[in-house]
Amino acid sequence: MTGPKIIFFILATAIVVFSILSIFSRRILRAAIYLLFVLVALAGLYYMMNFQFLAAVQLMLYAGGIVVLIIFSILLTSQIDSKLEAPKGSHILSGAITAMAGIGLAVTTLLNFKFNTSPEAAIGTDMRTIGRQLMDTGAHGYALPFEVISILLLAALVGSIYIARKSRT
Repeated sequence: MTGPKIIFFILATAIVVFSILSIFSRRILRAAIYLLFVLVALAGLYYMMNFQFLAAVQLMLYAGGIVVLIIFSILLTSQIDSKLEAPKGSHILSGAITAMAGIGLAVTTLLNFKFNTSPEAAIGTDMRTIGRQLMDTGAHGYALPFEVISILLLAALVGSIYIARKSRT
């Protein structure tokens, strides 16, 4: 087994284990930390696929932005020691059925999709090309996704402030 395969299996195992721990953890701060580990491992997978820009965005936006806001809102509301109630058996069953349906749909889609090579030339990954695409609003531009992401961050910030202010009244 080669080095990249070993790293892939380590990252994939970390994603699966920490996802399960995030779902079943009864302590809210631990669940948020497990979510952070999942997002960092996912960025590692993006990096392995040579999507360095997407990996950087994953780390900065989700791991560095959203999860930190979640953790700050937990710390601000003094709910660090609170335990979540145990999930009901019906919720676990419906979640497992939904997960199996999602896995089945993903596997069916991947097996039935015809992966054809594109006749278009690959877009460069040098800094000049990425810089131009960051400012572009066209087909390969990143301006619109960054605006959507900024709205998502604003919503997360407003939500965390709302949660923090709600518990003080």
